[in-house]
Amino acid sequence: MNCIIIEDQLPAQRILKKYLNDYGQISLVATFTDAITAIDFLKNNAVDLIFLDIHLPKISGLDFLKSLRHPPRVILTTAFPDYALDGYELNVLDYLLKPFSFQRFVKAVQKLPKEDIKLENDKGSDEMFLKSGYEYIRIQISNILYIKSDTDYTLFVFKNQNILSSEPLRFWENEFVHHNFVRVHKSYLINLKQIVKANKNYLYLQHQHQIPIGRSYKDAFFKLLN
Repeated sequence: MNCIIIEDQLPAQRILKKYLNDYGQISLVATFTDAITAIDFLKNNAVDLIFLDIHLPKISGLDFLKSLRHPPRVILTTAFPDYALDGYELNVLDYLLKPFSFQRFVKAVQKLPKEDIKLENDKGSDEMFLKSGYEYIRIQISNILYIKSDTDYTLFVFKNQNILSSEPLRFWENEFVHHNFVRVHKSYLINLKQIVKANKNYLYLQHQHQIPIGRSYKDAFFKLLN
């Protein structure tokens, strides 16, 4: 997926560029300080998303948006809250009020329809943002040792850290179906690539983690190993 930034303030441009780089799933193809130049670019180039400031020289962001016959997805960025209603009447994806945090940025881009953007945890991608409380933490899926059901939460266990998620274990079992994870117990989902050895009751992962194998999961698990 690709995007452009239309923003006349350089500090605001730098923040958006950093957030896009940290997010890692949207490619920035061009940056403009005014809408007129962007219009010329869009005549010959298709984009999926525009980060659009409202207060721009020559022509406002809203007037620019009204001029587009088939606009792409648009996220408005502005220091003024007064234009939120105008933005939503133009069917914008979100309205980011400056200064906005990375977490708020992620919330906005995650409103993109799934068919428009490849999710971080799709097959073939080893990185994702894991929501934990009010934070989004970038992780590598292959570095997860195991995921444990913990009352109302699930606990992601890595070599040097643990992260709590509010999603149930069944959710992650479905989510990681293409990432070599397998349920071995009602409370444990393990990364097959982290297994060191196994016997009929336990399996042993990297970094001396011992995981019980549930009775109802044994046959399927050992068949998978074979």
